[in-house]
Amino acid sequence: MLPRFCVTMISVVAIAMGLFQLQGEHADLRITRTTVGDTPLTIFRPASDTPAPIIVIAHGFAGSQQLMQPFAQTLAHHGYIAVTFDFYGHGRNPAPMRGAIGDGEAITSQLQQQLGAVIDFARTLGGSDGRMALLGHSMASDIVIRSAVSRPDIQATVAVSAFSPVVTATSPRNLLVIVGALEPQMLMDEGLRMLRLSAGSDAVAGKIYGDVTSGTARELVVAGGVEHIGVLYSHDSLTQSAQWFNRTYDRTIAGPIDRRGIWLALTFAGILALAWPLSHLLPVASAKPVGADLTWGRLAVAAAAPAIITPLLLWKAPTDFLPMLLGDYLMLHFLIYGILTAAVTFTLGGHVMSKPASWRAAGLAALGVVVYSLITIGGTLDHYVFSFMPIPERAPLLLALSCGTVPYFLADEWLTRGPHARRGSYPLTKLFFLLSLAAAIALNPMKLFFLAIIVPAILILQVIFGLISRWSYRATHHPLPGAVANAIVFAWAIGVTFPLITR
Repeated sequence: MLPRFCVTMISVVAIAMGLFQLQGEHADLRITRTTVGDTPLTIFRPASDTPAPIIVIAHGFAGSQQLMQPFAQTLAHHGYIAVTFDFYGHGRNPAPMRGAIGDGEAITSQLQQQLGAVIDFARTLGGSDGRMALLGHSMASDIVIRSAVSRPDIQATVAVSAFSPVVTATSPRNLLVIVGALEPQMLMDEGLRMLRLSAGSDAVAGKIYGDVTSGTARELVVAGGVEHIGVLYSHDSLTQSAQWFNRTYDRTIAGPIDRRGIWLALTFAGILALAWPLSHLLPVASAKPVGADLTWGRLAVAAAAPAIITPLLLWKAPTDFLPMLLGDYLMLHFLIYGILTAAVTFTLGGHVMSKPASWRAAGLAALGVVVYSLITIGGTLDHYVFSFMPIPERAPLLLALSCGTVPYFLADEWLTRGPHARRGSYPLTKLFFLLSLAAAIALNPMKLFFLAIIVPAILILQVIFGLISRWSYRATHHPLPGAVANAIVFAWAIGVTFPLITR
């Protein structure tokens, strides 16, 4: 009891401290929300009423405006008016993107028009001094660059994890490119290509070329130790962006740099740790622990066979039946993978799941884990990281995605949570699942390329909810609560993240 009490107290303190600091990050800012048509906007203003330039900030693929808060709050602390928004099909924007994933030009044009409407609205905001700049991440880097090229009055652009074929030696004006040191090499190469268009083949990262006054300034910054999402929280990214805009507008206002990465880590660590003592409150669902009991050889077959067969079965299969980009493919991948895992496990002697001592207890335990996960982890994500609470248009998609995730997690938890489960079996099956997704991407890169972006997020979810399901299994003696919780959380995360689309 004493260890549980100590962990509970430490966890509560960590959560309270993390949330207090996260709230403090914007305590002295004036934050308002509005809409332009269907597009939700958030406006971050500094405490001062001194007229200031406006920075319109755009998120990347499968992101939302919450993901860009570190930039918005940092720039607002530096005296700028920052505006974030949700692209069509993303976050809380109910209007879908229109087109097909292979029709990049149509989608790009649509998103550029939307950004133009946001820019036009931002110009009407009180407190503006009339000057405007843009900042975009990943997919949006191309959108903001195209907009800045077509609007000569955009005086500066920051492109994070950038790619764009329209950059020239002189356009857009005053371009800063930021790449995470751990991002794919192709993004580093693209950043160097943009830089060398005007600075020559010998240009290197970390050096400013050109002249700010004439609009020809160029720089490539490498943010240390971060990948495609971490670059949004990087001290290097945030500092260099603020300095770039200050240099462009000849301003010297300084302010704090957003440090939410540290406090988010502390908050989520507390939430995860608190799940351990709370798991002991779950009702026992089976008198004895139940689950598959396979030798290492048979376990390896049960783990590897679905990983190999699933991407091959889906290679040429039609996967455009849901109004969600790539969500339909993921649903089928989970479904087929789960069916194959269950079939192979049964064939190799895993047997059918025995009846729990109480289905009611199993259901209550599953409900408890789901509610805790969605309220604590989901609520924190929604407020400080990305849009996690579904709008009505997404609710049916969550149910559809559950048709895939439920079979997968039921089969996987049964395979890896038996009373004599092999040590390391749980991470082994998750590794095979990620390798299966990688194989699917390799077989159909044009259609599934963007799945590669979410692999780190899937890995993080697997670690977090793998621990939670492990603790729930030990408390309930049954894999059902952990499986149901994992299935709902994964379906929820996919359903609120991937873009809505009308083909």
